[in-house]
Amino acid sequence: MTKVTIFQNASGRNMGFEVFDHSGYAEAGEDIVCAAISMLVINTVNSLERFTEDSYEADVDEDSARVRILFDEEPSHDAELLLKSLVSGLTDMQDEESYKDFIDVVFVEV
Repeated sequence: MTKVTIFQNASGRNMGFEVFDHSGYAEAGEDIVCAAISMLVINTVNSLERFTEDSYEADVDEDSARVRILFDEEPSHDAELLLKSLVSGLTDMQDEESYKDFIDVVFVEV
């Protein structure tokens, strides 16, 4: 199961995320859940880099399929919008009956 942690501050603003582990939906190369999660995460990270000037820590471990992004301070409006889009896509997947056993999204205050 892919585990997703969305980091939020006390006022509910998204401050980053961590995604790790493989979904286990299907064999490598056939796993549509893992592919969808990967595309959402990669697109978010690339968009944060290309379209914002926000400062954040990034940590990636390909072996465990772990990506962690944590902002140094509250994200800009544009970065927050990108994070909200990621959260929307991931929680929509979790809410889908066919995929709910393969992704777990939790929210943690930092």
